[in-house]
This record gives sequence, C-alpha cells and structure tokens, in this order.
Amino acid sequence: MPSSRPLMRGIRPPRVFPTRGFRTSPYALALTALLLVSAFLLALIAFGVFSLPVSAPNAPTDTGEDTESADPRPARPRVRRDLSEGLGERGAQWTEVISWEPRAFVYHNFLSKEECDYLIGLAKPHMVKSTVVDSTTGKSKDSRVRTSSGMFIQRGRDKVVRAIEKRIADYTFIPVDHGEGLQVLHYEVGQKYEPHFDYFLDEYNTKNGGQRMATLLMYLYV
Repeated sequence: MPSSRPLMRGIRPPRVFPTRGFRTSPYALALTALLLVSAFLLALIAFGVFSLPVSAPNAPTDTGEDTESADPRPARPRVRRDLSEGLGERGAQWTEVISWEPRAFVYHNFLSKEECDYLIGLAKPHMVKSTVVDSTTGKSKDSRVRTSSGMFIQRGRDKVVRAIEKRIADYTFIPVDHGEGLQVLHYEVGQKYEPHFDYFLDEYNTKNGGQRMATLLMYLYV
C-alpha cells in the first residue's frame, strides 16, 4: 500500500573549495599612496589653498638677518616701474578715482619733470593756432570756440615719445596702433576751448579711425 507521506529527498550541502589569500605587493601600495597624495595636492592648488614657491631671477636670498635693524633708514614708498621707463624719475604713482560713471581717473606722476620739459621743447617751435573739425567736410578750420595754440607730435617720433605712448597704451588698455599722435596744447590767460561734444559726424573721420574711446590729458606745466 503506498504511503501518504511526501517523499523527502536528501539535500547535499554546498561544496566549499579552499581559497588562497590575495597578497598586495609593496610596489602597488606605494604607487596607490603616491597617486592619492598627488591628487590631494592638485586639489589644494586648484582651490588656491596651496601654491608652489616661485623665485624671481637674481632675487636676494634670505640670510636670516633682521633687515629692519640692519638698515635704520626709513622705508621709501614703493615706486612702480613699467617697461616704458622714459626720462627721469617719476616717483611713486597711484590712481585717484574721480568717477566710475562716466570713467574719470587721475594718474599721479604719469610723466617726470624731464619728460614734460622734453615735450615742451619739441612742441614750442611749431605751435600754431588750434583748429576744429568741420563736421561737413572733415577738414580742420579756424573757429572762435577754440583760441588755444597747439601742434601734433608724429607717432613714434623718437625713443622718449615711444616710451610715453607705450605707457599710455598700458594704462588705457588701448594698443599704440589704435591711438593718435600726441597733441601739445598751450593756453594763455583768457584763452579757451568752449564746451563741446567730442565726437565725429563726418564720413571722413568716422572711416579714418572711427570715434575716440578714451582721452588722456597730461599736464606739462602747472
């Protein structure tokens, strides 16, 4: 007579195979540590937390001496020098903000006394009555609104002029090739240039360079 119990089949336990331990070589550990340190340093440099030391050529080295006690003379103001040295000493230069809108700044000691005298000496023999631009023809004409005298110095005339032009370009962020030649003006007592709009309406001047983006005035004599 068949049994009513369900047949129970035996279940075999899973086979367990012996495994070998994985060994990491010292070379691989050192390489991994080196990569982690490099990534960490790059992250610090990227976020500005850490910077690499850079020494300027011919820079003085630290001898460990107290520089303040070694030199009892008072510290002189820092003088900013640029590539366009020019003539003479200009002293310390700084920019005074007069207005941001519209832009108006005063750059102190932009020229040295020697440079001022040099420009005056170049211009003085060639001064003529100043003119204005005819808005119809684009040519210069005499006008009662402008009674000063002046002249233009050829762009790049000599080493001193090129140095001043380079300095103007550096300060205004306008290339020398996009500028005009230096114009020297002289006003006697009572002479004037009446208020006016300083832009061009004629076709000749708008094609020959376009509108002026900035004007830099240098006082040669006060």
